[in-house]
Amino acid sequence: MSEAIDCGLLHGAFLAAAAAHPERPALEVEGETVSYSELREQALAIAAGLARHRSEEGPPLTATLVHRSAAGFAGILGALCSGHGYVPMLPNLPPARIVLMLRRSGARSLVVDAAGQGVLDEVLDAAPQPLLVVLSEGEADEALRARHPRHSLIGRRELDGAAAAWVAPAVGADDIAYLLFTSGSTGEPKGVMVAHRNIARFLDVVVERYSLCETDRFSHLFEITFDLSLFDLFAAWKVGGCLCVPNAKQRLLPTKYVLDSKLSVWFSVPSAALLMKQMRALAPGAFPDLRLVLFCGEALPVSLASAFAEAAPNAVLENIYGPTELTLACTHYRWTAASVGECENEVVPIGDPFVGMRAKVVDEGLAEVAPGETGELLMTGPQRALGYWNDPERTAAAFMVPPGETELFYRTGDRVRRPKGDAPMTFLGRVDSQIKIHGYRVELGEIEAVMQREGGVDAAVALGWPKAPGGAKGVVGFIAQQGVDIDALIERMEELLPRYMVPRDIEVLDEFPLNQNGKIDRKALAARLDAAEDC
Repeated sequence: MSEAIDCGLLHGAFLAAAAAHPERPALEVEGETVSYSELREQALAIAAGLARHRSEEGPPLTATLVHRSAAGFAGILGALCSGHGYVPMLPNLPPARIVLMLRRSGARSLVVDAAGQGVLDEVLDAAPQPLLVVLSEGEADEALRARHPRHSLIGRRELDGAAAAWVAPAVGADDIAYLLFTSGSTGEPKGVMVAHRNIARFLDVVVERYSLCETDRFSHLFEITFDLSLFDLFAAWKVGGCLCVPNAKQRLLPTKYVLDSKLSVWFSVPSAALLMKQMRALAPGAFPDLRLVLFCGEALPVSLASAFAEAAPNAVLENIYGPTELTLACTHYRWTAASVGECENEVVPIGDPFVGMRAKVVDEGLAEVAPGETGELLMTGPQRALGYWNDPERTAAAFMVPPGETELFYRTGDRVRRPKGDAPMTFLGRVDSQIKIHGYRVELGEIEAVMQREGGVDAAVALGWPKAPGGAKGVVGFIAQQGVDIDALIERMEELLPRYMVPRDIEVLDEFPLNQNGKIDRKALAARLDAAEDC
């Protein structure tokens, strides 16, 4: 086995921790404790199998069709240790969505755990390219091979002892560490390319800022297709800490999860904590062992921050902010006794840029606004991602050089108030049709494109509704064409889109309201929904 460890690579940080802490727990999942040495062995076996059997055709990307299982996490690490960036996909997504991401990524290899194997036949039948498939928990029997002769399959038994044959691949800091698909306004998801140097910088910053160490026990509430999950996995595995994956019961009873797992680090979207508050689980002093509480992904209500701070009196509580294109999070705001007076619209500020990151707040003409004024947030620095996969036009539009600057900035599309004096930066909402639903970034244009295409209508509108702080709880659609089978249309959309993007209802109008410019009046449609709610 050849092992040259480069801690500037995502998998290199894990390998270094495994070398330093081989017997410490890396993972607690499904009642099983997996040590660093055990997880490393599983990951390197998968990596060796991938490297040995895959062709040189296609991009350096391996898709992972896994859930939060020991074999699934080993599959992610195995993809990285094979020299590829990983492309996470969830087994509970519609198979058509999985196939679409396979097509868009061009990945020629796929790692599957037991959950992924449940939808594998349907995915392989429709996959546009031949795949090397590694079954990290199952066997590639003759019947499976016979059903899918286009694809090469490797079962678990074929990986036995393969770790010894692993050779460290040549991977550079500018190579893709992961490709995450987010909602796209054209009707297809867009793939954000994040380099090893981007995520390495983020991890260096958070490890130092929060003094993360090998005794920390990390929560894991995010799906692996959500970029915030990378903090859970790779911050833990960089320092030799333990990733504690909740079981189904613990996910319904998060208080029990915090206490039973002896968590020291909690990271979630505010919605998860809101559920705890509604369950009256945030009693003062409820979580004395938490030392770090982080929120991201949605606007953080003041009342929730205050309640959680009382429940975890020994913890540092921070609201962090950042889109996928800026590598998880790029600003931070620490909650203190004085914070209530710094909040606007009952929402906690997003605060100051991470070390090395730089912010500009600009108007529609990209001119910087005066302190205290509002505008769109642009950011640059070492966490700025590479751009969008195979989409130079969209990349050029989102990553641009503002007037008076010499480096690329990312246009977040978020409206903020530029700090004035000692005041922190505050988040005010979106400047476009991109919204947050349960922490997920959603382009309403993608939903509209699918609704229009599958419904056979000339125009469709999707609105986030009911409203929630910083986003919405769901989506409602509108069409202006009679004779459409709405139930069938929603069923079709359920096959093509993640559940949180499927409209809970589609209203059929006689005609769309228009504004003075002759455009569909979205504000009038939103007012219609609000009026219906008030009735």
